[in-house]
Amino acid sequence: MKLLKLVPDNTNIRFLRWRVPFYVISLLLMSASLFLVFHKGLNMGVDFIGGQMIRTTFVQSAAAPVDSLREEVAKLGYGEPTIQEFGKPNEVSIRMKLPEGSEADPALADAMAKKITAAIKAAHPDARIDGVDSVSGKVSKELGWIAFQALGFAALAVAAYIWFRFEWQFGVGALFALAHDVTLTLGMFALTQMEFDLNIVAALLTLIGYSLNDTIVVYDRIRENLKKYRKMPIPELLDLSVNETLSRTIVTSLSVLITLLALLLLGPNVIFGFTAAITLGIFVGTYSSIYMAAPILIWLKVTPTSFVEQETALDKQERLAREQS
Repeated sequence: MKLLKLVPDNTNIRFLRWRVPFYVISLLLMSASLFLVFHKGLNMGVDFIGGQMIRTTFVQSAAAPVDSLREEVAKLGYGEPTIQEFGKPNEVSIRMKLPEGSEADPALADAMAKKITAAIKAAHPDARIDGVDSVSGKVSKELGWIAFQALGFAALAVAAYIWFRFEWQFGVGALFALAHDVTLTLGMFALTQMEFDLNIVAALLTLIGYSLNDTIVVYDRIRENLKKYRKMPIPELLDLSVNETLSRTIVTSLSVLITLLALLLLGPNVIFGFTAAITLGIFVGTYSSIYMAAPILIWLKVTPTSFVEQETALDKQERLAREQS
């Protein structure tokens, strides 16, 4: 039985030929994403801005009346609620920002929760209040700061590892590729105004791990080829390395995308933002491994010299055997 090959053997696509146009496009997209984040802002969830979440189940209904529920809560004067399915179709979470002055007077938040739950029960006798969770503004700010610290430290740790494992140019390239991926993902959330909560931070950390894995695979092949083809021009060597890992990259990306598309189409709304972030991250992570992490090595003047100096006795023996053959 002949195995299916998504990428033919001896593929020779000249990726690096278009490195300058793609770098310009990526830098423009990163600038646009940062502009959206700083001027339009992210739609921060209760985790980061403080607020209340009221979990409600409509025990005698197959699905929660989300539209009428949104209108009824909005009429109370506390602002527009964010209502999402929470598990089953008849279970929802109602998220509200805390009323002004609630930091100084917690009774205001309690009064708001009681008024909302009373209105829901009056309009829907089958409504069951499963819980009311509150996050103060101070706690939410601390959560936000810790979350972004986690993203920053994760990226720096990745760069330090690659610097130690390869060379400093590779660490810079990986850090730039990660910055590219995270920035474009943040730009998507600023553009669409999807809720940005701790689930999205988890998605960004997942994206950093996926993008790093893809980048290290390409970098490892580049390092091997730098030892093997000492006289080959760097652009040609990078193209060769990317082509040699292309089959693995496509198979891995498609396998993950199949699962993510199923979650996007069939999964609950509560994880839609998480799934959307990782789905975009698969595309930008694969793209950045080819067009961000690899081309930057040319401009950072990577040469085979340092890798030849690191050549072990076993590497030398294998190289001499290849040269003799």
